[in-house]
Amino acid sequence: MMKKFILALFALASMIFMVACAADQQDSAPPEDTTNESQQPVEQSTYELALITDSGTIDDNAYNQKAWEGMKKYADENEISYTYYQPIEASDTAYLNSIAEAVNNGAKLIVCPGYLFDSAVYTAQYQYPDTMFIILDGEPHTADYKTYTIEDNVYSIYFAEQEAGFLAGYAAVKNGFTKLGFIGGMALPAMTRFGYGYVYGAEYAAQEMGITGIEISYHYTGGAMATSDIQTLASLWYNAGTEIIFCCDPIASEGVFAAAEPLGAYVIGVDIDQSSESNTVVISAVKNLTAATYSAIEAYYNDEFPAGEIVRLQVANDGVALTMESSKLNSFTQEDYNSIYNRLASGEITVPVDTDYASAAEMSNSAVTVTVVQ
Repeated sequence: MMKKFILALFALASMIFMVACAADQQDSAPPEDTTNESQQPVEQSTYELALITDSGTIDDNAYNQKAWEGMKKYADENEISYTYYQPIEASDTAYLNSIAEAVNNGAKLIVCPGYLFDSAVYTAQYQYPDTMFIILDGEPHTADYKTYTIEDNVYSIYFAEQEAGFLAGYAAVKNGFTKLGFIGGMALPAMTRFGYGYVYGAEYAAQEMGITGIEISYHYTGGAMATSDIQTLASLWYNAGTEIIFCCDPIASEGVFAAAEPLGAYVIGVDIDQSSESNTVVISAVKNLTAATYSAIEAYYNDEFPAGEIVRLQVANDGVALTMESSKLNSFTQEDYNSIYNRLASGEITVPVDTDYASAAEMSNSAVTVTVVQ
């Protein structure tokens, strides 16, 4: 009887021990994988440098990725902690939430790539006066565009679109194209500078070569055209004889690529090297976002940060360029490019900007005829 009692006690003790072990294992199990409010995995508690993505992702091959590459390069070279935050949506509220998170995680300098951050940075510059901000292709203003103010903790970097457009138009004509197209998005100053520069570059090359008869079809989509409509428009142009289109709206580019591909026609990319997006892209007029970000961060750590300033990077300071390394142009050579680039950099050539003409049609002359398509 006593033996059975002892066995029962032993069995009960074993069960209690097993339950206790299971509970202990549950308590000591690793927590579920969590992310911060921006969907960016948390790896450490503080980061000195931060980048907030816009409506795209960190590998978008556009503003986010190019700015990130500049930050990453400087941080890796100088052993500085850095990370990025991806807002849950493209809105001022979401951007400000990610900025707040970056500040709470120790950010001393925050990079905001693109004009979508304009009003968020306007608010953030007051909320976080001890944090520095770099905004690319934008400047702080209220959401209603009525008030523009840049405080002494913000550095705003623009790019000389007119010079990028000039290089694109010049290269196209020097390569032998005589029927050109330009498609922009909304007729905002930056887009207009691209277009006017493109026309002037084509004219400059034509006069340099002693030729006439350059024709340019010119259109702004207004930022509201569907991709299929842009494709239809571009197809009409190509079928009517247009040989190459400079498309300055990344959204519209998809429609232009779709029109060019089955026809074996050509496209000039914009902002970043778009040659990987379509084999129709023969060259791109780019903004050196990576170099601009790197240089701005470097200036901060060298106590030379141009806080409170708005700059426009030009050819003279490597702000804009053509992608000669991936160029498919067979007649426009590296020597041609170096020559025109140096003349722009020296100030020998002054390219018209958006305020110089009321319309691109006014730029028509004996060398170039511009037809504005409404």
